Amino acid sequence: MNQYIRLVLNVLGMAVIFTACKKDNDAGNKQGAVTIGLYQYQSGSYKRIFLPLTKVGTQAVNYYTIFDTGSAGLTLDAQGILPASMITADGIQVTGDSVVVNGITVTSKTSVMSYGDATGLFKEYGNLAYTTLTLGDANGNITTQRIPFFLYYKLVKVSTNETMPAHSADIFGVAPGFSYASQLIQSPLSYLDVGSNNKKGFRLALLKRDRFTTAGSYVGGLLTIGLAPADLLPTAGFIMHPMQYTARSGYSPNIPATITYNGTSTQAQVLFDTGNPMQTIIENQLETNALGNLPVNSVVNVTTNMGFSYTYTTTGSSNFTLIQNPNNSDDYRSIFSIDFFVENEYLTNYTDHQTGLKND
Repeated sequence: MNQYIRLVLNVLGMAVIFTACKKDNDAGNKQGAVTIGLYQYQSGSYKRIFLPLTKVGTQAVNYYTIFDTGSAGLTLDAQGILPASMITADGIQVTGDSVVVNGITVTSKTSVMSYGDATGLFKEYGNLAYTTLTLGDANGNITTQRIPFFLYYKLVKVSTNETMPAHSADIFGVAPGFSYASQLIQSPLSYLDVGSNNKKGFRLALLKRDRFTTAGSYVGGLLTIGLAPADLLPTAGFIMHPMQYTARSGYSPNIPATITYNGTSTQAQVLFDTGNPMQTIIENQLETNALGNLPVNSVVNVTTNMGFSYTYTTTGSSNFTLIQNPNNSDDYRSIFSIDFFVENEYLTNYTDHQTGLKND
């Protein structure tokens, strides 16, 4: 396991390693829907899926970004991408409005990104930037046009003011709406030309339960970029949910739902989040602050306002579920973890502002 991957795992439970597999036949630099693979990795109870980046601007790179349905926009560490002389403890040095380095336009517009909640918060500091990207690797890839992203130079754990190692939070956020760093930044997948007959968006196939291993696995065909008309027909089996819009955040992936666990029912705004590596978090204002984790063999059901329903049982090795009062977290969303995606397919339609959910 290389040093970069170890740093990511040690800081935030994020990791991947390489195993060869056959190429995805329909991926490449062409107009229309394409399908590429992702890497599945597990360390203890933590699971991650990663999308490789093999070119940033004019540079060949070897970075593995967390594929995250819970946030919008790419965040990428400047270390190894910009000359070291441009990166200081106080920020990225930019003369004037912007500078072009290695095919990357770095602007003087700075911002701060936050990840986590009041119980565990990390902050990224950096600049708005623009570049082209090659998504995927030799197993299958696609190159984007010039798109905006957040280029960070520092990641800090707020509770300790500790600066984390470089590339600890390279995140490929595919949620709809705007990045918290800038309203100019959205999901990289939303900028891709998928052809006149298709909708902008993506479909995530079922993750493979047996491919989450400490050795890591490349799994072909997991991510389809661009939605064909057939993907959106009722016969495809997805239950579609309209997205809500706010001026501050744009379109939201949160879905109104009712959650029931061990005889208790609560109304919720639900986020299905591949970026949550281990534990579903159910927020309930009526619960005590110290309720904590549900015991093994607890039954949980979520039913959305459009009739999608999913039930699971907690075990000693998966579907860990925490019941929390939002007064603790300052976050009123209930967030379902990556375990959801082992049993359900997921679709985001950027063109028509819809989220699709499908039982399998």
